[in-house]
Amino acid sequence: MSITVTLSTTLRNQVPGYRPDQGLTLPWEGPQSLLDVAQALGLPLADIKITMLNGRWAELDTQVSDNDRVAFFPAVGGG
Repeated sequence: MSITVTLSTTLRNQVPGYRPDQGLTLPWEGPQSLLDVAQALGLPLADIKITMLNGRWAELDTQVSDNDRVAFFPAVGGG
């Protein structure tokens, strides 16, 4: 039982060995939230601006289930 985590841009540098082409596969260990996943990875919460669960925007307190896809994004700009 596992979840897949994708990190965008500068968040990738926060997790040693992260490979953007593969993402991360983490064990799913029962009830946990997106916040729990971010903390387990050691991501600085102040840098996370968008969280997604299975391709949809979600709050950090949203619960994660087996086989879910999680993505974390920092603030992005352009112009």
